[in-house]
Amino acid sequence: MRLLCASVVAALAGVIALPQEAARQAPAGALIFAVDPTQSAVEWTLGSTLHAVHGTFALKTGNLQFDPSKGTASGEVVVDASSGRSGNDGRDRKMHKDVLESARFGEIIFRPDRITGKLELQGDSALQVHGTFLLHGNGHELTVPAEANLSGDHWSASAKFSIPFIEWGLKNPSTWLLKVDHSVSIELELKGTIQAQVAQ
Repeated sequence: MRLLCASVVAALAGVIALPQEAARQAPAGALIFAVDPTQSAVEWTLGSTLHAVHGTFALKTGNLQFDPSKGTASGEVVVDASSGRSGNDGRDRKMHKDVLESARFGEIIFRPDRITGKLELQGDSALQVHGTFLLHGNGHELTVPAEANLSGDHWSASAKFSIPFIEWGLKNPSTWLLKVDHSVSIELELKGTIQAQVAQ
């Protein structure tokens, strides 16, 4: 009887310890990262002959999947194109009407397809995220360097990269007096929760 009780206790202890042990191992499938728009931010800077213009966009939604064992990625991060602000109403009207045409193209989207670099299941990671950047109705291949941090069931990531918007076909907003850079610098801060693991 004592031997049977001891066996049952040992078995229960093993079941209880199993999730903690599994958490320390590489996931069997993809990690799903839900983006919290209220804790995330998109900032942009456009240089010019007079001064640099700084502004923001609002994140609309985001859900990403990464499979560290395969290096594959999916999902998307969606920005509200009409939310772009620079602190100058006249400049913003021109940006939305003539450059972004945000009434027609209401979303700016990044869809990852693969990652390089080791994703640490806890702590910091340096990654290269490759995917398609959809702007003004057209998709463009882009690789974004990112710094990620996983802590429990929460995650955060930051990225800095440039978008050659004029090369990509958007209207040049320069005038005879003011010449702007042909690329805009983007700083992206994402935060959210790790929702689940999907077996492959």
